[in-house]
Amino acid sequence: MIKVTRLNGKDYFINPHQIESIEIHPDTTLLMLSGKSVVVLESVDEVIDRIVAYRRRIGYFKNEE
Repeated sequence: MIKVTRLNGKDYFINPHQIESIEIHPDTTLLMLSGKSVVVLESVDEVIDRIVAYRRRIGYFKNEE
């Protein structure tokens, strides 16, 4: 799970494997596989960095080499 912040300032934890795409208009919007969208305060780069860090932490990249 990665931590993101909703627009109201509350922390929210998301399974990054469920993110289908990320859009900017103007806020960062995570579009989930379920069809739900989550608008967050973090930039796209911050979200991607957190996803990469999460995947490293669980050893996911070892399978991709």
